[in-house]
Amino acid sequence: MALDNVRDMSLSRTAMKAELLDAETELRLAYAWRDERDEAALHRLITAYMRLAISMASKFKRYGAPMNDLIQEAGLGLMKAADKFDPDRGVRFSTYAVWWIKASIQDYVMRNWSMVRTGSTSSQKSLFFNMRRVQARLERESAAAGETLDKHQLRQMISTEIGVPLHDVEMMEGRLSGSDYSLNATQSVDDEGREWIDALEDDSTQAAEKVEHSHDTEQLREWLLTALNGLNERERFIVRERKLREDPRTLESLGQELSLSKERVRQLEAAAFTKMRKALENQSREVHHFLV
Repeated sequence: MALDNVRDMSLSRTAMKAELLDAETELRLAYAWRDERDEAALHRLITAYMRLAISMASKFKRYGAPMNDLIQEAGLGLMKAADKFDPDRGVRFSTYAVWWIKASIQDYVMRNWSMVRTGSTSSQKSLFFNMRRVQARLERESAAAGETLDKHQLRQMISTEIGVPLHDVEMMEGRLSGSDYSLNATQSVDDEGREWIDALEDDSTQAAEKVEHSHDTEQLREWLLTALNGLNERERFIVRERKLREDPRTLESLGQELSLSKERVRQLEAAAFTKMRKALENQSREVHHFLV
C-alpha cells in the first residue's frame, strides 16, 4: 500500500510538470498522430493531458478501488481518446478526452465492484454512479419540507429523477447495500464447519448419465446406419449431402451435379426419408422423429 502511494505521488508530480498545450500545438500534434502515426506526437499529447486523467481518477476513490488502478484506467481512456480524436471537428482534445477517461474509469469500477455484474447499459451506469447522491438530495429536501418518505416513495422519485425503470432502482439498491460474501464462509456455528459452497448443487453430468448417453448415442448410430443401408446409392448420396454435412448443400447444387431438376432431387430426398423413417420405426417407435 505504501509503495502504491509513493507511485501515485510520483505520477502526479510528473503529470503536474508536463507542458500546457495551446490550441494550435494541440491541433498540430493531433494531426501528426492521425495522419502520420507520429508516436512522439502521441506521447507529447498524452503526457500533457495526464494531469486531467489523474484529476478525474481521484474523484472515484470513494468506490474503494486502488488509486493506482484508477489512474491506469484513466490513462487507457486517454489513449483511446487520442486514437479516436478527429482534429477536423473543431473540438479541443481535452473536451473530447473527458468522455473517454470517465467511461474507462466507470467501466473499471463497475467490473470490480462485485462478482455479480452490476450493470452494463448507460441507464444502469447512470444509476450506479448517481443513485446515492440523488437519494441524499431527495431526503434532504423532504426533511426540509417536513415530509417523510417511505422506501417505495423514495425509489419512485429516484426512478423519475434519473430516468430509469423502478425495478432497476430496486436491483441497484440491493447491489449497493453490501459486498460479496465468500462461498467458503461457514453457514453457522451449528453446522460443524459446513461451508456455503457445500450447499450448491453439482450440475455437471454424472457418471451414470454419461454411460447412459453414450449407450443411447451408439444405439441410435446403429439404427441410422441400418436405415441408410436400405437406400440405393443415389438416395444415400442425397441424404448425406443434405443432412450429414456441416454445410448442407442446396437442392439446386445437387440437381446440377446429378443432372436432375431441383424438384426431382426434392422428390428423391422425400422418398429416401420415407424409407428411413419406416426402417427406424421398425427398430424403435422413439427415434423416427429424427427425420420429421
